[in-house]
This record gives sequence, structure tokens and C-alpha cells, in this order.
Amino acid sequence: MIFENLPTAPRSEELLDKAFSRAARAGNAKGGLEAQQSMLTVAVNITSDNLENVVTAWPDFDYVDPFYYELADAIVDVNELRQSLSEVTWASRQIEELGREYQSKLRKTDSDTARKHRKQAFARIADIMDEIKADLRAVGDARDQLKTIPDIRPDEPAIVIAGYPNVGKSSFVNHVTRASNEIAEYPFTTRGVQIGHLERDHIRYQLIDTPGLLDRPEDERNDIERQAAGALEHLADTVLFFVDASGDCGYPLDVQLELQAAVVDRFADRDIPVLTICNKSDRSTDVEADAYMSITEEEGIDEVLALAIDAVGYEPELPSRDA
Repeated sequence: MIFENLPTAPRSEELLDKAFSRAARAGNAKGGLEAQQSMLTVAVNITSDNLENVVTAWPDFDYVDPFYYELADAIVDVNELRQSLSEVTWASRQIEELGREYQSKLRKTDSDTARKHRKQAFARIADIMDEIKADLRAVGDARDQLKTIPDIRPDEPAIVIAGYPNVGKSSFVNHVTRASNEIAEYPFTTRGVQIGHLERDHIRYQLIDTPGLLDRPEDERNDIERQAAGALEHLADTVLFFVDASGDCGYPLDVQLELQAAVVDRFADRDIPVLTICNKSDRSTDVEADAYMSITEEEGIDEVLALAIDAVGYEPELPSRDA
């Protein structure tokens, strides 16, 4: 997952302490003019290199998959994050340039004057680091939030499971994946996102149950949840919308069908099929659906899965003989 291994962004004060303490040790190992030159080199390299590493560890958002881009934007505001990264880049380059400027001054003077120049350089480095204090904190906070995004792979076919709570979504994912699934946490909801995997004809499919996103009306979601639900439009290859015609789930059938219509509208622009699945068919089939099944009775489950895979219509790209 593209955000999982991002390094911790140092705080401005921490990086300055590290740079100046190592510079002091480097200066103590030498004397005179050479000590001042060594101190400046160490301080510049540590601050500039660490700042550059903070930025280069992040992916280029111009090339991030739309699903991850939308999801990241829902959590941290990508434009603000990019601005903070740009400021950190600026600081790294400013410190590099400052190092070259003062090294030139140190070469043309005596040790006492060199000490004054080196102290001036350190003060300017501290000023630059102070300017990006908030940016480094913002980058660090973004890293902490984004690293928890579930490992969903946009290059693998995805079947998104939707519907009100207690209609059998997680039971279906558990059954068809034989418990080969994981519960992950979105940073914006306390409910776990269930991701299951299964293979058919050497193709791995992802089954994604997203509580908090597609299990209630749009007007009951907050802004972050609405944008995160929108991110699923870039991911889903087909959607299974579960209904419980018996109403035992705690939601009347007409309310369930209103949400079903909203989900159909959401995915219509991308021509993503939304299949209505009537679960608990052993209790009621009093609804028009694409398939009927009962997980508790283990009836119709294979048919639903086959219907979903057929709707995905995934055909892997095979290598060309001319390649």
C-alpha cells in the first residue's frame, strides 16, 4: 500500500537539535577554521538531506491511482498536503544554498571571523526551520492518518458490498472467502472495513464491505464519509446491494430500496453494475431482485458469487507473443 511505509516526519526542533549536536561533535574533533567548516557542513547536510527525504518518500499525487487520491483527499486534503511538501522542499534547497554561500565565506577568513559566520549560518538555518515548523507537523500528521488506510488494490477486480446493517453483508464475505479476510480501520470511522479475497480461474477478487459508507443515506454521512464513498466509484467493478425483504434487519423494505436507488445513481455515471441481492430468502422473497439466497441455509450463495464475477467481466491482460 502506497502510504504504509512512509517514514516519520521529524519535528523542526528535533531536526535542529540533531543537526547542531552532531555539528558540535564534528567541530570538537578538529580545530580552527577547519572546525567551523566541518560544523557548517554537518549541520547543512543533516537538515537539508532529512528534509529532502521527507518529501521524496511521498508518492507523486499526479500519478496516484484515483481511488487512493480521493481517499487521501477525504482524510487530509491533498492540496494542503502538497503545499506543505512544497514548503519543505523549499527549505531543503534554501539550506543547501545557504551552506554554499557560507562555505565560500569561511574559505576567505580567519578562524575567529569564521566562527561568527558559522553562527550566522546556524541562526539562518534555525529561521528557515522555524518557517516550516507547521508544514513538517502537517506532513507528519498526514502520514499518521494515511498509513492506516486498508490495503485495497486498484489493479485487482473489486466487488463492493452495500446495504443497511444486519442484512448479511459480512456473513457473505466471511462465507465466500472462507474467513480469508481482514478487518481494517478507516481513519474516519470507528467501524472496521472488511476486505476478503477469493480466487476464480487464477484471478484474485477483492470483496469489500464498507460500513459507515454505503450502509445509510447520503444525508446521514459527514463530508469526509461522503468523499470516501465517492472514492469507491474509482474502485468498484460491480456492487452487490443486499436487502432483507423480511425486515428482520431492523429497517423497513421501502427504506432499504430508497438506499438501493441512491447507490445505483451513484455508480451509474461509471457504468458500474449494481446487483440487488435478496438475502434471508428462507424468510421472505417479497422483493424484485437479481438473485435470492440464504446464508444461514447455505442456499444460492454460489449463484450470487457467480453472478457477481460475471458482472465484473474481468479479463487479465495477457502478454503479447510479439513482446
